[in-house]
Amino acid sequence: MTDSQEVVEWPVELRGVTESVVGTLGPNGQWNFAALGLHAGEPVTARTWGRTRTRRNFHEEGGGVVQFLCDPVVFVESALSIHERSSPVHPAAAAWARVTVESVDEGESDGTGWEQWELTPVETGIEQRTVPTTSRGYGAVIEATVATSRLDVPAYDTDELRERLDYFADVVATCGGEREREAMARIGELTAWNDEIG
Repeated sequence: MTDSQEVVEWPVELRGVTESVVGTLGPNGQWNFAALGLHAGEPVTARTWGRTRTRRNFHEEGGGVVQFLCDPVVFVESALSIHERSSPVHPAAAAWARVTVESVDEGESDGTGWEQWELTPVETGIEQRTVPTTSRGYGAVIEATVATSRLDVPAYDTDELRERLDYFADVVATCGGEREREAMARIGELTAWNDEIG
């Protein structure tokens, strides 16, 4: 970030770990979308795991566009597949923040390298205002995405993760809407975990 760039406030309240989708510009000129957990604090931090496109693009470009959305299918596609677009803000984003990033730490956990980043918003936008609702189905999709990303990682028990995924699939079948059920079906298609989704 240059001295001329003014630091602005995040467009949403961050607390604990807020799941987001980040768009980063790749060497092919396309914006790669990936899940990114934002750890609230001063400054806000995030951690990339392994040699991902997000990590590479952070190093090459020095930033990205963090976005907040409630579409479970877009979240699953971003978290578990290569999801690229020509524009940095996804149409499903309710709000976004263009951020600069600075690598502040790195290490290894159970054989997987990680890198810690500080994120500073320099421009924000609000695309839609909605009345908040609580959806157990949406929450189950997000948790299923986290569990799926840990399958076959030596530090985690695969059988336990599969049991969690079965539970989340049941929650989605009972409490989710059409988009949540479609998102769970995509998880099954994109990963080694296959189950009948209600």
